[in-house]
Amino acid sequence: QVQLEESGGGLVQAGGSLRLSCAASGRTFSGLQVAWFRQAPGKERELVCSISWSGGTTAYTDSVKARFTINTDNAKNTVYLQMNNLKPEDTAIYYCAAREVGRNDYFYWGQGTQVTVSS
Repeated sequence: QVQLEESGGGLVQAGGSLRLSCAASGRTFSGLQVAWFRQAPGKERELVCSISWSGGTTAYTDSVKARFTINTDNAKNTVYLQMNNLKPEDTAIYYCAAREVGRNDYFYWGQGTQVTVSS
């Protein structure tokens, strides 16, 4: 079992930056694929980006490419989401999730952290 805890959300003006953190406990991220999802009010949950812990392969949804960066800190067993040039449409609850490599569903989820971008 792995427990995930996000932090780093908050209120920022458009054009600003935030860095979200996702810390794991119970086991390491080794062997897992880790992703950030977000859900805005009245909208479906959206996959924002993902990273393979072992190989570092990343993927981003088009709307955040060149603005968001997902990376890992092995020593801290933490995944980060650096968000730059934030836009009001980035406002959402951001969730960290993880799954065993080769599995379809993300099984492990954090509680979410609110990101609000004012115009």
